[in-house]
Amino acid sequence: MKKTAIIAAILSLFAFTACELDLYSPTSFNKGNVETVGEGDSESQYTSKADMEALRNSLYNSWVKDVQEKGLLDWLIYSEVRADNAYCGTNTAEIMALEANKQDGSNKNVTRDWDWYQTQVSNANQTICNIDRICESDSEMTEAQRDQWKAEAMIWRAFNFFRLTQLWGDAPMVLQIPPAITIENVQEVYPLYYPDRTPMNKVYAQLVEDLTWAADHAPALDPANKQLMSQAFAWSILAHVYAEKPIRDWGKVIDYCTLLEGCGLSLEPNYGDLWGYDATDAKRNSVESIFEVQWVNQSQGNWVFMMFHRNAYDPGASYDWAKWVTPSRDILQAYDDEGDAVRKAASIVWDSCGWSNYYPEDNYAFMHKCPTNVSSIIVYRLADILLLHAEALCCSDDVDGAAALVNQVRSRVSLGPLPASAKASKDAMLNAILKERRLELSFEGYRFFDLRRHDKIIEVHNAMNAKDSYWQDRKPLAETRYYLPVPTTALDNNPNMKQNPGY
Repeated sequence: MKKTAIIAAILSLFAFTACELDLYSPTSFNKGNVETVGEGDSESQYTSKADMEALRNSLYNSWVKDVQEKGLLDWLIYSEVRADNAYCGTNTAEIMALEANKQDGSNKNVTRDWDWYQTQVSNANQTICNIDRICESDSEMTEAQRDQWKAEAMIWRAFNFFRLTQLWGDAPMVLQIPPAITIENVQEVYPLYYPDRTPMNKVYAQLVEDLTWAADHAPALDPANKQLMSQAFAWSILAHVYAEKPIRDWGKVIDYCTLLEGCGLSLEPNYGDLWGYDATDAKRNSVESIFEVQWVNQSQGNWVFMMFHRNAYDPGASYDWAKWVTPSRDILQAYDDEGDAVRKAASIVWDSCGWSNYYPEDNYAFMHKCPTNVSSIIVYRLADILLLHAEALCCSDDVDGAAALVNQVRSRVSLGPLPASAKASKDAMLNAILKERRLELSFEGYRFFDLRRHDKIIEVHNAMNAKDSYWQDRKPLAETRYYLPVPTTALDNNPNMKQNPGY
């Protein structure tokens, strides 16, 4: 019987016997819960080192590879389309609503992403919550293996928790595996299946604790394998977490960015090579990449390329319907205003097609940062860290230090140093950094969140209708709609969970 059916049956039983129980009381989770999970649990399906190794293999071969739809395709709708970098691209109702800021709790994309991120957390918990017990009982597992595999799972869990908070604010923070629910334990166990949302500041505090431990036990950055859940990946998440308001600490951002800048990374000499390819294969493990999701076989490559443009290795396939994340006229103008031909050419490609939703069908713009079905999805890279470091320096009143880092990024694409006007004030420097992040990181999942971090997204979002008639008619954005709605299904399943303001 499914868990939900079991819970429903038990709740019905309690109602029938007139027991007055508060089944929806708030609950919170902490790391102490994790340390006791699975101890002496004879029902656990995991009993050996081989089981844990299989979970680790699943992390890399299955869970991470599933990032394509929810962690990239949908993420770009939230980050690029909800800002000013891209039109949604098609007439799909769910993404049209997101562009127009008219989404609600029934939006199918919002629902699938809410579920997916929590499923990834649950997947990681299978390792985190069982591996200590198994290490104690299976002499074939070394402490070093336990620590590394646990650290890798904790990094993946933290990444997904961070994404949850970016999209929904307060988020369910489940750090343990609930036991089977029975009449005897229903009050205690029910909230573990249907938890309340944990405030963002508490989620972030947990992420800091977990990632700090994981960074001490994760493998070092491997130049030959940038899909590894490495120490550098943990530091990257920490740098971004500390830049967010719930626990903002620009000094910590500077510290983690500095660590990353000292671990053997360098800017790829040719910007376009980050997504480059030749006649047989695509670029991976760039000297700039910190963490990327990889495919190495064209016959079993990614499918997400088809949502943006053609597969360069099979240009005639899957090309009879409009694509997602169409570059906006506003981002084109931003590149042209800056004279930024290098990054524009690498980010946007022009081609003919069979539709004219936004551009003439014989000269149509497409997002170009996934040009083949073996192109890596780059999650974090050095240029982002350099510009985040610059942002932290600027917000710490070191305008000159910030400018030096921005100029380092600009020089790679043959742009001159920032003008003196950009260094005239802290605000001017921050605006220059945000513009540089836009041009450098377009279609990589940052724009909406960069602007929101500094309370600039409302102004940008609400100006788009007047600037460009190709946008969906946008409902004005307010702080109450910074975050997505909690799916209706989640609210129906858990009456204790509250909807976000504005919905």
